[in-house]
Amino acid sequence: MTSRETVFKETMLGHVRLAGEEADRPVRLDLSVRADGVMLPHRTTQARLTGRVRIAGRADDPEAVGELEISPLARRRIRYRITFALEGRQLLLDGWKSVSLKRPVSSMTVLPYTLYENGERVGDGTLRFPLATGLLPFLAGFRFPRAAEPADRYLAPRWDGRPGRTEVWYTTLTDPATGSGIWLHHEVVAPSDGSPAYAHGWTAVFPKDGPAEHVRFGPTPWKGPTHGFTAEDIRAAPGRLTGSAGSFSWALTEEPQGPPLHTFPRWSWRRPWLPASHMLPAARARYSGTVRHDSGELRLTRAPGASARIYGHGNARRWAWLHADLGDGDVLEIVAAVSMRRGLDRLPPLVFLRLHRNGRTWPRRVERAAVGWAGLGRFRADIGLPQWRVEGRVGLRRIRVTVTQPPEGTLALDYTDPDGSPAVCRNSERADAVVRLERWWGRWRPEAAWRLSGTAHAEVGDR
Repeated sequence: MTSRETVFKETMLGHVRLAGEEADRPVRLDLSVRADGVMLPHRTTQARLTGRVRIAGRADDPEAVGELEISPLARRRIRYRITFALEGRQLLLDGWKSVSLKRPVSSMTVLPYTLYENGERVGDGTLRFPLATGLLPFLAGFRFPRAAEPADRYLAPRWDGRPGRTEVWYTTLTDPATGSGIWLHHEVVAPSDGSPAYAHGWTAVFPKDGPAEHVRFGPTPWKGPTHGFTAEDIRAAPGRLTGSAGSFSWALTEEPQGPPLHTFPRWSWRRPWLPASHMLPAARARYSGTVRHDSGELRLTRAPGASARIYGHGNARRWAWLHADLGDGDVLEIVAAVSMRRGLDRLPPLVFLRLHRNGRTWPRRVERAAVGWAGLGRFRADIGLPQWRVEGRVGLRRIRVTVTQPPEGTLALDYTDPDGSPAVCRNSERADAVVRLERWWGRWRPEAAWRLSGTAHAEVGDR
């Protein structure tokens, strides 16, 4: 699944004269625009607006919302209607650019507007698009719709029969009704000594109050289905997760939302040159159905979560993982790991971080951020329990992430690598996370912040 929206950002500067005031005040609008499908100039396109409205000394609303009518030929206008807060009052900015074929540049960059409160005029002004400083960022920020990919493209097994490989399909989600977390883990292991590959896994429930419960299934011979994972009564297929093991049973439908998200470099999924690769077929998903466990039954309705895929040679020497649904379509995915390969095992944890926000993914080249490249900076991880951290910068942005896994809500499970060596993961589907994003504007200034309480999915593993 890929984006079917046109997305762009626009900044406008100008002034406003508020009712009762004798002088103009500076105004700045920083807007994000999202339109379904492709915008065609001879048609009228309705788009959604979000952003920040600043009026010097009077207003600074980072949660302004509105709509944009883009009709340069059909109606000869581009109309903006934006609702924002000013000192506890809700105002409406209403204006349009009158498109003229004789004056295309000036008519497309000047926006006269009026401010209204409850239908009454309370101010007016003019905004302008700054061509000298804004044109290149405006053009570079455009994102056009891409053709949809088959839903099961990334679910087909990758294992080609070679020994010494492991492959994982896993799903984590949060039940919004009860606050419980759920973890479904499906794994194929091809032993390094050439023994037949086997399938196994587990299901775990993390209640809001009380210890985590889990059940294992397998091992059973791997039959190699063409789509997803199948092992006896357990199945992870496109749009469907079902199974039963011990006192557990589950039947869930999966509705992917958002484009694929490659935590590792995109090429590493096609060409397995790294020790492992990790990706999400969809950046987020919604789950409905039932999960029965020792203490009861969960009935889920569009519970937020995601499925992920791993393919590689086995587990890292030490690792940490985070999936955080930040709301409004934003997702943060982190894998920090120390490799088992000789030489690489002496390095500090390499951090692969992907922030999918406002339809875009940062950083654009995850491998450069992991190892540092031409002054772009890099990320660093401090892995431990019950708390671990990731921080660093890329370009003009920096991020700080603090993850807390509550001991009473963390489940320890053991793994066996293809070479027979053991590893232990400590997983919590009810973790906390604090995320702070900053941008350089002459100094570091806050850009966004999120605080998740019991809805982050996290794990720390070691040998």
